[in-house]
Amino acid sequence: MKEYIEERALGIANYIIEHNATVRQTAKAFGVSKSTVHKDVTDRLPGLNGTLAAEARKILEYNKSERHIRGGLATKEKYLQLHK
Repeated sequence: MKEYIEERALGIANYIIEHNATVRQTAKAFGVSKSTVHKDVTDRLPGLNGTLAAEARKILEYNKSERHIRGGLATKEKYLQLHK
């Protein structure tokens, strides 16, 4: 694996952990796709640093489990703004 990819994977994991970030937030911060963030965390990172990978993955799984709630709140807020 190329060095810049390894550095990006480690950077992505650290960003997720420090900011409790979602895949979408992380992708935007690093200027890559959501697929790249996912691949870095699930495929590339375990071979580089298993502990870091597990911690980042735990945060991503938590965010994924709450996404339907966040989506509902965003929709509610949107309609409250429209009907003011």
